[in-house]
Amino acid sequence: MTISIVILCFVGLAGGLAVGSGLVAFLTVLGIIPRLTQLTKTMKMIHFYEWAVVFGAVIGSIFSLNEFTLIFSPFVLIPIGLMSGTFVGMLAAALTEVLNVLPILTKRIGINDRIITLLMAIVFGKVLGSLFHWLYFVRL
Repeated sequence: MTISIVILCFVGLAGGLAVGSGLVAFLTVLGIIPRLTQLTKTMKMIHFYEWAVVFGAVIGSIFSLNEFTLIFSPFVLIPIGLMSGTFVGMLAAALTEVLNVLPILTKRIGINDRIITLLMAIVFGKVLGSLFHWLYFVRL
């Protein structure tokens, strides 16, 4: 019984380390962090960005392993939600920019001169989809 628990802990820890390091390696190989510092003109602070990603992966792993609930006021949760959404949006935008998805997409579907229209359609689709989800599926 004890040996199986130790093996389970070891396998779980190894899997978590593999996934976390894979995420950090994925972001590093794509060059998202240097591109983000280049766009925000904060190249001197690149080490802070890198450590923020590493600490984020570690803290996310710790939160995933523990089952606890933090109770906050809605006034505290609103800025946290906005910052989380901003992070996910910036990460998606950086990934899209690094992989040159939109220029390739506009060439293939033949709308090179209407890339702003495509971007606005993506933005409004994400916003309306999120609103629909929260208004229809989430019961408060």
